[in-house]
Amino acid sequence: MSRRILVTSALPYANGALHIGHMLEYIQTDIWVRFQRLMGNEVQWVWADDAHGTPIMLKAQAEGVEPQALIARIKSEHERDIAGFLLSPDNFHTTHSEENRELANLIYTRNRDAGNIVKRTIKQLYDSEREMFLPDRFVKGICPSCGTADQYGDNCENCSATYDATDLKDPISQVSGTTPELRDSEQYFFALGNFADMLREWTASGSLQPEMANKLKEWLDGGLQDWDISRNAPYFGFEIPDAPGKYFYVWLDAPIAYIASHKNLAARTGEDWEASWKEGSDVELYHFIGKDIVNFHGLFWPAMLEGAGYRKPTGVFCHGFLTVDNLKMSKSRGTSVTIETWLKHLEPEYLRYYYASKLTGNVVDLNMNFDDFTTRVNADLVGKVVNIASRCAGFISKRFDGQLSASYPEDQLGAYADFTSARHIIMQYYEQREYGKAMREIMQLAEHANTYINDAEPWVKIKDPEQAEAVQQICTVGLNYFRIIVTYLSPVLPALTSKTEQFLNTTLTLDSLDQPLIGHTINRYQPMMTRVDPVQIDKILDDTKAGSAEAQTETKAAPAKAAEAVMEPLKPEIEIGDFDKVDLRVALITDAQPVKGADKLVELTLDIGLEETRTVFAGIKAAYKPEDLIGRRTVMVANLKPRQMRFGLSSGMVLAAGPGGSDLFILTPDEGATPGMRVK
Repeated sequence: MSRRILVTSALPYANGALHIGHMLEYIQTDIWVRFQRLMGNEVQWVWADDAHGTPIMLKAQAEGVEPQALIARIKSEHERDIAGFLLSPDNFHTTHSEENRELANLIYTRNRDAGNIVKRTIKQLYDSEREMFLPDRFVKGICPSCGTADQYGDNCENCSATYDATDLKDPISQVSGTTPELRDSEQYFFALGNFADMLREWTASGSLQPEMANKLKEWLDGGLQDWDISRNAPYFGFEIPDAPGKYFYVWLDAPIAYIASHKNLAARTGEDWEASWKEGSDVELYHFIGKDIVNFHGLFWPAMLEGAGYRKPTGVFCHGFLTVDNLKMSKSRGTSVTIETWLKHLEPEYLRYYYASKLTGNVVDLNMNFDDFTTRVNADLVGKVVNIASRCAGFISKRFDGQLSASYPEDQLGAYADFTSARHIIMQYYEQREYGKAMREIMQLAEHANTYINDAEPWVKIKDPEQAEAVQQICTVGLNYFRIIVTYLSPVLPALTSKTEQFLNTTLTLDSLDQPLIGHTINRYQPMMTRVDPVQIDKILDDTKAGSAEAQTETKAAPAKAAEAVMEPLKPEIEIGDFDKVDLRVALITDAQPVKGADKLVELTLDIGLEETRTVFAGIKAAYKPEDLIGRRTVMVANLKPRQMRFGLSSGMVLAAGPGGSDLFILTPDEGATPGMRVK
């Protein structure tokens, strides 16, 4: 009996292009969906753009367009990239839809009527110049805990302290560059604590990977706080039905778009979509997400569903982040590659296979190394898989008029059975999202097939007319191996699958593998894949760097209206004497270690040309692995008063650019600058 499965992916934000980091999740989802279809299960993948929030509102203002026009353009670009990378969602919708508005209102009112929504007045920072209350990430100031300047309104990148934006010292609006004022604001909260018992049971039920369940247990053990679900005007989103001038926080209506997209799909198919979302439904519901949003999908989302009378997810599959050469993606280094750029130079299936070869069911980061990528794709897909067909097809077409042998050699039936029985372990790996293990099993089959052809030497036997039948059988065996292997690879390589079906003049299904393909006419072989040339990689990286430089030039030349929406306004002018007080020195990082008990800190040991070394605690763990920092040169503030932290004494500050979190870039001087040199 086939399973009924509903699948979702995290929603891409509708203010920028899709890149290869996004594809880590979307390819993982697509492989699993295609695998379920291969197994004969009834599966639907519903998805959408995340189109609400202050950043989208501000970007639209900067471009001089309405938010609706901006998100429509981005959605079109996302749909182009989705098709280009051979992703197969059944529906790609948007959070800014009538279906989502209706469902957000419904889920809110049901929770309100059940006593899960509370109102209270809080203090919030208000930008009087832009006439708007400021979200936490749109305020910067001095950390109230450690005194570090230029910190966001929710947490400190230096000492990892969390706080309210109102606790910042000397706050500055990142929208206008002015000092915000404190105003009373009535806000709406979701009483998450009402669902503590249910969430403890659900998160421990096996619906999440163990490491994610343990992470959520920390939240549960710490006591669940009410969740602020409202935002003040101006805001691009849905107005709360019983609160004029108040809007749903983007994270309230974003996951509801899973249901809205399904409802939108059902309007075309006639399906009873509501039945899939009712408690007790036999439909399995799975979410594919990044590990950074597990709290929304593992706590807030199931609680909202429970409070509104809907079913909870069957499983939430979390994955790690993508790094390139063990570093976060960067446009300036050419590694934050957009899908549009990739498709100009390389086929999507190369990246689909590379990700598959490295993905596991665990929550681990995936590192992409372009040299490894080139070697693996060329060796596996071209050298092993496609090579089987190219070595056998010519003999069948030229010598046997495209006809496979009428019988299968008896001494090869056992090996054929071994190939077909391998489906059980391979399909099990697909089910568990252990794609890397599945790819290794499949490549072992490809190696066996190539060994068989090598040992059989059809190119030698064809010279002897009496061996013609043997050659036909050898090539028939080889092409049957190829048929099995591509069938197993079909969730990963849909384009190769289509080409193979055209070439072999048959449909690739698991059931069709029960018997070998014999006495059958195939079509003339056409090249299916070519080797990746390192020049293609260079062009991708060069185009990405050029795009970054062009974007920076456009930013510098932007009109005043766009400039006022920049998130990093200039600070007030200073005198040269103020600058001279800061002693900036070139420093060599001689050691770097993670700080036990701190999520964001790295302990750096710095050589600045003096007899003693300096220790600095830097909030850069989300951006760099400690071991990758050792041996790098950077710039530090050498005369900053030492600060006693609970982890030790921090004697200085390392300089970095970027908004924070994973988007940080430590400054690196040019070659020739030595430790201790003054930066002027």
